[in-house]
Amino acid sequence: MYSTILGVAVIASVPIGYFMSISLVTSSFFKSHANKYLSLTIFLITTLTFVEWAGLLNTVVFYSPLVHAIIIQFFDNIRLDFLFAASLYTYFLTQIKHERLDRSSYRWIYFPFLASVLLEVAISFSDYILDIHHSGFDILVFLAKDFLSIVFNIVLIFMARRFIRKANTISDEKKRWLLRLNLLVICIIMSWVLTRMELLTFNTDYTASLLWVLLSLLTWWILYYGIFRLQVLEQKEEIHKYLVSKGTGDVEVKRKVNSTTSSKVISELYQLMEEEELFKDPLLSRADLADRLETSEGYLSQIINQEINSSVIQFVNEYRIEAAKKLLHDPVFNKYSVEAIGLEAGFKSKSAFYSVFKANLGMSPGAFRKLQLSPNSYESIVLAPPKR
Repeated sequence: MYSTILGVAVIASVPIGYFMSISLVTSSFFKSHANKYLSLTIFLITTLTFVEWAGLLNTVVFYSPLVHAIIIQFFDNIRLDFLFAASLYTYFLTQIKHERLDRSSYRWIYFPFLASVLLEVAISFSDYILDIHHSGFDILVFLAKDFLSIVFNIVLIFMARRFIRKANTISDEKKRWLLRLNLLVICIIMSWVLTRMELLTFNTDYTASLLWVLLSLLTWWILYYGIFRLQVLEQKEEIHKYLVSKGTGDVEVKRKVNSTTSSKVISELYQLMEEEELFKDPLLSRADLADRLETSEGYLSQIINQEINSSVIQFVNEYRIEAAKKLLHDPVFNKYSVEAIGLEAGFKSKSAFYSVFKANLGMSPGAFRKLQLSPNSYESIVLAPPKR
């Protein structure tokens, strides 16, 4: 029963993995320089998963010399894991725009894989002359490459983790995602080490199941959270850079303050929202605003309620809604996802954006974007007071 469930999980991840790797380099939505290396990484890890599982089936269920020679032995001997480490390392460095990519010595990280392929070709050719495959030499070579591959993967993945932590060229959200991906790969490598230790010590492969599960999990995780979520974050960064470069990020909200009772706190609050755009911080809290205004949280809530007839969160969200409406109406941003626009406007998540937007305008952000409105119709919606 357990092996059946495991088999279904692994086999299901294989076609999805190949589909993802192809989509990353063919779809205009995902296409980027960094995603080329992610595509190669996914292709390699999917192939490694399939080869490992094919090896188990070939050993336990049936034995086919053709399957063993063509699929298992070939991919085991050329060591795709050398190339996996190099491509994933390159992906991390490309995402953080590390200066190491510009060095000529950087290309040497692909040498272990090339050397492994050349060595396998040389051994295969020599087998016809010296019959070394029957001398135990091939086993020593395989064990040496296995050990070097583990060391190589560990060194590169921890180097990449150190570079990501020190990176100041990416957002905190992207940094967290890259560190999570890095941590999952570390878990896979540790499982790989345990599998090899068990095999050499006890001549069993029980922990191999954990390795296959982790390999499959990595494929599913990248699909669910990695590709789509990271693409949204990258779109958000592109939108932000465009707004900064064009100086079109200013958002104004119709002030509802009674001029005869307007306090200094409220005036400064509007100034913080309109000049510094504090509302774009998804983690902005009432305590943060109170600290910036040098007042207490209670007094801030009280005065916003008295003079604006609103709560702190409603006041902040009104700015976010106006920013989102402006971006959704501008055809320049039509190529970006609705979620990316919501994040740029300051909402913490897609669900929060949709909920607040619909509560204020009575329609979803997607519906708002799709409406083909005349100028008068557009103004009737954009200028309409928010729903309470």
